[in-house]
Amino acid sequence: MITTALLLGAGTGLGLWVLLVWLLPPRPSLASALAAAGATPKPKPVITTPDAGGWAARVGRPAVRPLAALGLPGQKRRRDLMVLERSPDALLAEKAVLAVAGLLLPTALQLVLLAAGLALPWEFPFVAGLACAVGGFLLPDLDVRQQAERRRTSFRHALSAYLNLVRVSLAGGAGVDGALTDAASTGQGWAFAQIRRALTTARLTRTTPWATLRQLGEELDVRELVELASSVSLAGTEGAKVRASLAAKAGAMRTHELTEAEGEAQAATERMSLPVICLFAGFLVFIGYPAIATVLGSL
Repeated sequence: MITTALLLGAGTGLGLWVLLVWLLPPRPSLASALAAAGATPKPKPVITTPDAGGWAARVGRPAVRPLAALGLPGQKRRRDLMVLERSPDALLAEKAVLAVAGLLLPTALQLVLLAAGLALPWEFPFVAGLACAVGGFLLPDLDVRQQAERRRTSFRHALSAYLNLVRVSLAGGAGVDGALTDAASTGQGWAFAQIRRALTTARLTRTTPWATLRQLGEELDVRELVELASSVSLAGTEGAKVRASLAAKAGAMRTHELTEAEGEAQAATERMSLPVICLFAGFLVFIGYPAIATVLGSL
């Protein structure tokens, strides 16, 4: 009874605190407000993050403000969302909806079992509900991280082809700006669309293309694109010849891609052997159980 009262009291207090934060959001301190007023404005992001979301984002919208007051999502998760072109508010809403659904799912199961004439211990809905709520709250983060990593991998593959195209354009006598633009207009797909968007932004804002490419690489958390921007900036500002550097970088990226592909293939092979091992172990247990049972029964 004491444990139950403590858990119920903690849950009630947490719910009241979340409701209070949603009704009365905390105000920024004077020091942070002055620092924000005197800070240099950051450049506008190259990647757009639309606010549109599914039904979960619309249902869980009231929980966005309390979760954002806790500092969620983190900086790394925000970069993953930027790669996926999703807004942080949609992620927080989905986390809240899945957490509430996980919290209520064991209770609904308990009611169904009671209607069928079965009964589980009263602790089951509470403990299982907390576990399912935690799992539902963390599940969107895992999904976002996996999708962002897959998109970064595909971007690196496209960037390797883009490096070769830039090198060919430079070898044909094109300038740095022209080589970057011509190579981006040749390719298709999401990665080349982002590169074209960055170059268009540089042209409209009258900034250097390698600056916007560097910004795009930092937003996507793709180190290879940042290195490309650094190499191209040397050619644009100091007249350095970067064809050999781009060729070496493209070769290194292809080698890295092949290594990753071999590693993924070996991991898939190991995962495929696991069911066979489990089946073989079960077969051994099935064969050896009668003998073991006979020996134990004769003792």
